[in-house]
Amino acid sequence: MNSTAIGDLWDRVTGSQPDPSLWLVAATAAVALAAVLPHAAWRLSRNAVTIAHEGGHGLVALLSGRRLDGIRLHSDTSGLTVSRGKPTGIGMILTAAAGYTAPSLIGLGGAWLLAAGHITALLWGAVVLLTAMLVMIRNAYGVLTVLVAGAAFFLVSWLTGPAVQAAFAYGVVWFLLLGGVRPVFELQGKRRRGGAPDSDADQLARLTNVPPVLWLLLFHVVSLSSLIGGGRWLLGM
Repeated sequence: MNSTAIGDLWDRVTGSQPDPSLWLVAATAAVALAAVLPHAAWRLSRNAVTIAHEGGHGLVALLSGRRLDGIRLHSDTSGLTVSRGKPTGIGMILTAAAGYTAPSLIGLGGAWLLAAGHITALLWGAVVLLTAMLVMIRNAYGVLTVLVAGAAFFLVSWLTGPAVQAAFAYGVVWFLLLGGVRPVFELQGKRRRGGAPDSDADQLARLTNVPPVLWLLLFHVVSLSSLIGGGRWLLGM
């Protein structure tokens, strides 16, 4: 690939694209909602939220100086991220807090990019992040899940036109914003029934002596605030 081609590719990735019509933004929101609300659809689509959840744990573990041993994604949409380092302290706290907040915060960042017209940058950024995550996956189902997600982003960004790219990007961001809300309510319900004794909220409670309910409240605040703020950006409000 010569320097001209590289320059053209760079301009394509970093350039801005025209805003889609409001009806497309609303339609992608409806599609994302249909992937989150019905139980049958959620059983499948929740895998994407798990990728963001475990990716959040992994990224923050690395940024806080911990050693990331690996990530596992399971067919029941659960996941596990293993890191090594000091078992207490701010690094461990941030790592534990990153999971339930990651999908919503990634969605919020995506909404900011789309509001600025950087649709292609969002798609290629997702490809880069998923490729980096693939290196740390330690089970076959996880590899398959991340490969499928990465391939979808790559094919849409490389083979389709601006309209399809916009629809895909807006659909993904709406899904992350909406899909980041439901797991927190699910965790709250499980804890109310006496389940999930080793959840992220319970781990954080042991690390900080702050009650799990307050960590749940934080997860709710982050997810709902991201949905409201990101939704306003996407709708141009």
